[in-house]
Amino acid sequence: MSKESIADKVVSKMYNHDGFSQWLGIERLHVSEGTCTLRMTVRKDMLNGFGMAHGGITYSLADSALALASNSHGRMSVSVETNISHTKSVKEGDVITAVAEQLSLTDKIGVYHVTVKNQADEIVALFKGTVYRTPRCGKFSLLSQKSVPIAKGIRSQNSICEMVSLKNLTRRA
Repeated sequence: MSKESIADKVVSKMYNHDGFSQWLGIERLHVSEGTCTLRMTVRKDMLNGFGMAHGGITYSLADSALALASNSHGRMSVSVETNISHTKSVKEGDVITAVAEQLSLTDKIGVYHVTVKNQADEIVALFKGTVYRTPRCGKFSLLSQKSVPIAKGIRSQNSICEMVSLKNLTRRA
């Protein structure tokens, strides 16, 4: 199985269990290991008192892109720090697209940049997220957790992730 197909399957599994992203109307446009592109349309019920999109809407789209990009490797990753700069207001009917790109990846930490643009290709927000890569494979991963042998008859408390067949994955889901 190719790395890209692993990423796509992990992200699909995660998204199918993410009611909030579905409620937002987020569409998945592209996913590969370490990157993700999402799109959504801003609805009237997403506006604040000034008639523009609540900042949490743009943040949520960017955060979902971060979550899907960082988990696309098959290891459960959780955000430990995020920030966003809103550069242009977003209105009802605007179609916004978030592109998450991996900047740095180590065994424990990943850093991602997410650019959010509107339908006119104007940047409306810039988002940066740092994730902690847990030693766990993740509930929706195509990988399974396995203890690591460190000496004959002794297994480490640490674990590694190994591929499992799609057949086994469907039985566990």
